[in-house]
Amino acid sequence: MDSMNTSTDVTKTPLRIALIGYGKMGKAIEEIAIKRGHNIGLKIDINSLNDFTKENLQNCDVAIEFTSPHTAVQNILTCIDAGIPIVCGSTGWLARWEEVKQACEASKGSMVYASNYSVGVNVFFEVNQLLARLMNSHTDYDVSMVEIHHTEKKDAPSGTAITLAEQILENLGRKKQWVNQLNGNPEELSIISERIDPAPGTHKIKYSSSIDDIEIIHTAHNRQGFATGAVLAAEFIKTKKGIFSMKDVLGF
Repeated sequence: MDSMNTSTDVTKTPLRIALIGYGKMGKAIEEIAIKRGHNIGLKIDINSLNDFTKENLQNCDVAIEFTSPHTAVQNILTCIDAGIPIVCGSTGWLARWEEVKQACEASKGSMVYASNYSVGVNVFFEVNQLLARLMNSHTDYDVSMVEIHHTEKKDAPSGTAITLAEQILENLGRKKQWVNQLNGNPEELSIISERIDPAPGTHKIKYSSSIDDIEIIHTAHNRQGFATGAVLAAEFIKTKKGIFSMKDVLGF
């Protein structure tokens, strides 16, 4: 079975997974992991921090980390120090990316990082880049973005929205930076963040002109897409060294 197979028929050696963060996402990952034949060897949340030790981590094959921007970096560094591959899904911490990258490289560690693990979102990323390239020469179109998440979402804009925005900036020469507000500056890409329950996540990108609009939208219906992608990433990273993304996991 290759890493793109999302069925429950797992022919690989089962993984013993450490879940760092056992909230709604952690529980969704647990459900998918068990369906795919894996075991949960460690569950860490606010009530079990004493179990988050090097020894306990080393009894697992891989860690999957979904916590918060404030705890993610230390969690990643702890796993790297323990020599355990880590799949990180926390967003909002990338100001410290170089620190994590250097620690991983120095320890010859293994990590997958993605702002979004959903297979559908990663296809959406590819479509977003292609559309931005196509629109680059059509200067009569302006572009804007709306992202909608549940009210417990701790960062704004979302990590997924930032990834989408950076892709647009790379491919659409007339935009120089993104801003998290409605803005009339033609060189700025506006991202509007809305927090509405019970929305798991919607991202809308609209190109508008006086003639017509072009819009692409991804809407998550639940957390299963994110959870499945995280488990696929765990299966991918177990035997590898280095830093990888979902493009690597999915073979894009």
